[in-house]
Amino acid sequence: MTHAVDTVTTDTPHGVARAHVHRAMDAAGAVVLGHGAGGGVGAPDLRAATAAALGAEWSVALVEQPYRVAGRRSPAPAAQLDAAWVAVVEQLRAGRLAGLPVVCGGRSSGARVACRTAAETGAIGVLCLAFPLLAPQRRAATGPPKTRQDELDAVAVPVLVVQGETDRFGMPEPRPPERTVVRLRGDHRLASDVAGLRAAVADWLGTLVPRG
Repeated sequence: MTHAVDTVTTDTPHGVARAHVHRAMDAAGAVVLGHGAGGGVGAPDLRAATAAALGAEWSVALVEQPYRVAGRRSPAPAAQLDAAWVAVVEQLRAGRLAGLPVVCGGRSSGARVACRTAAETGAIGVLCLAFPLLAPQRRAATGPPKTRQDELDAVAVPVLVVQGETDRFGMPEPRPPERTVVRLRGDHRLASDVAGLRAAVADWLGTLVPRG
C-alpha cells in the first residue's frame, strides 16, 4: 500500500480548518472524515477507517474543524460546523481530491455533519462511525431522549453506520438497501473490534465503486 500524505489548510466562514490528506495511488475514490465533538482525528475508529480505505485503494482526508485548529475543545454550533465542512470538501474536490468520487463521514458529531451536508457536498455515500442517535439527557428529564433519526433519514445516498453494541447513544436501525448498520463489540469509542470495523468499511466501499 503506497500513498503520499500532506496537510492543507482551508479558510472557511468560521476560521481556518486543516485536512490531513492520504492520497492512494490510482485511487478509486476519496473518503473525507471529520472528528467527534471533543476529540481529534487520531481517534481509534478514524485510524481504523483510514487504514481500511487506503487498503481498498481509496484516498482519505481527515478534517479538523476550525474550533479544534484554534485549540478549543468545545464544539461550534451545528450551522458553523456544517458551513466549515462544506468549504473544506469544496477545496479538496478542487485540489488534492480532484476528479474522485467522494464519500463523506466521520465519528459521532462528525457523522452528523456529514449527514446534514451530504447533498451539498455531492457525496456518493456517507460513513457514520458511532452515530449519536440519542441526545444526552439531563438527570431531571422525564420524557424520552431526543433522537437524531431525521438526520440519517434525510440522506439520499448509501449510508454505512458502524456502531458499538453497548453505545450509550443508541443503535440506529438499518433501512435496506440505502442504510446498512454494522454492530460491533464495544461502546461509543469503537475501539474493541478494529478488525471488524476495517472489514465493514472496506467491504462497503467496494459496493460503491467496484474495482475491476
